[in-house]
Amino acid sequence: PIVEQTIIEKPFCKLVRFKRYADDPETIKLLKDEPVVLVCAPLSGHHSTLLRDTVKTLLQDHKVYVTDWIDARMVPVEDGRFRLADYIHYIQEFIRHIGAENLHVISVCQPTVPVLAAISLLASAGEKTPKTMTMMGGPIDARRSPTAVNSLATNKSFEWFENNVIYTVPANYPGHGRKVYPGFLQHAGFVAMNPDRHLSSHYDYYLNLVEGDADDAEAHVRFYDEYNAVLDMDAEYYLDTIREVFQEFRLANGTWEIEGKPVRPQDIKGTALLTIEGELDDISGAGQTAAAHELCAGIPKDRKQHITAAKCGHYGIFSGRRWRQEIYPELRNFVLKHH
Repeated sequence: PIVEQTIIEKPFCKLVRFKRYADDPETIKLLKDEPVVLVCAPLSGHHSTLLRDTVKTLLQDHKVYVTDWIDARMVPVEDGRFRLADYIHYIQEFIRHIGAENLHVISVCQPTVPVLAAISLLASAGEKTPKTMTMMGGPIDARRSPTAVNSLATNKSFEWFENNVIYTVPANYPGHGRKVYPGFLQHAGFVAMNPDRHLSSHYDYYLNLVEGDADDAEAHVRFYDEYNAVLDMDAEYYLDTIREVFQEFRLANGTWEIEGKPVRPQDIKGTALLTIEGELDDISGAGQTAAAHELCAGIPKDRKQHITAAKCGHYGIFSGRRWRQEIYPELRNFVLKHH
């Protein structure tokens, strides 16, 4: 049986552990020796349930912790602000709490950037860093093979985002008065960006049902349920991300500072690096995630690996059949090799 435990509760995020229990001594010993992974879920307008398949698969061979981000409309104004810098502090706190010396950190999409910053800052300060970090489909260098997401951020001014996509939480929510980027906009944006794909996948869903391919059809329903479960993001955090990641490319440029401290990925020495990209990813383009290898110049070559998943879109990197059968075994072996 698997039990979900909340380990740390912060205003904007819960650190959740999925704990497995067993009765026989053999299994208990096996469970005890398994690698510990921290899955950093995206804070990009979806609930972390979007990673359900990721977590379920990882639980076969790992102890799993997940960042469960809280909908900003549910966070009272009194609980304070939340910036990209705060996101980085949260990740550092979670790494310290679990213990970096036995930890493998996996970041999916948006968090690849703040997670790399968090680990860089730990390394620069002489703190312990995780054994491995796996970056999956994220905008480490959003200038490479720009996608529609990247173009939106570069074609509009920062002020455009401030003036057009920020709303105030209404009175009937705990977070009333807080400025947010609403989830419904994110959802409309994603569907509008890929309307052909969404229409064709609805059509494929119908065909699967007609042909009796229940497994595929069920996966489709589940994915759209998760995909439609959106959350609001704090406006400061969202605008920081637009400016620092998608407009000024501060991490890739080497100009990023967090509260006066430079973000220096080249200071990371003892952490192995795995990057994973999907060949058909239309959110993080080819090379955006792999850029981490150049930035992390202090990690030896034999502790670096890159995978491009053939015929794989953005969500296929971390959910669905390809993730389970092709990508996950590689990730598991990488973690074991450097454990």
